Amino acid sequence: MTEKQPWATSGRVLVLFLLATCSLAGCRVEKTTTPSAASRPQSDVTPAPAGVEPGGPFTLTDQTGTPFDSTSLRGRVWVASVFFANCPGPCFRENQAIADVLRGIDDPDLVAVSLTCDPDNDTPEVLRRYADRFGADPARWKFLTGDMDTIRTVANKTLQLTAEVGVHSERGVVFDRQGRNRGSYNLLQPDRVELLVKTIRQVLAEPADEGAGGETPQP
Repeated sequence: MTEKQPWATSGRVLVLFLLATCSLAGCRVEKTTTPSAASRPQSDVTPAPAGVEPGGPFTLTDQTGTPFDSTSLRGRVWVASVFFANCPGPCFRENQAIADVLRGIDDPDLVAVSLTCDPDNDTPEVLRRYADRFGADPARWKFLTGDMDTIRTVANKTLQLTAEVGVHSERGVVFDRQGRNRGSYNLLQPDRVELLVKTIRQVLAEPADEGAGGETPQP
């Protein structure tokens, strides 16, 4: 009979503790895999089919308590994502990546749009305090809440991202000035964020009345 090593027991205890902590926190993200860089699939950068248009205008409420009409995004470049304020890990990292992008591209024509998937808890006041953690300028970064049916529809149809209560995608989606989806990128992977930034710069440089919808740089 093999003697049980103390480190093995403590390791199992740590794993069980971490699993219990995440379960209690209620944070779940869209299931993804993290293969090596050499074998990482191109699905880590998902190009939209050429000519894909948003599912239609929508109205939600931003962190200042002001109604947000998506038609205000016309003529601007925007990056969209899904999160919720009580998410203990992934959401903070996703939003830190977005904050870094906005600081690195100081252009008023670039807007970030972040939808909560926990609207019952994420009131405008909660979102305002959350936005303050990232030094978010409400003119350039909209944290949006509203009824879950609208949020689910916007996420699934317009952003083409997973969104259920407490469940969200890890991706950021770039839209051009015509509102066309130009590709989605995993915000938790630095090399994917670099490609997101490259796409944003490319789209910002395009004339306001043009754009090559659906063309996305590949890894």
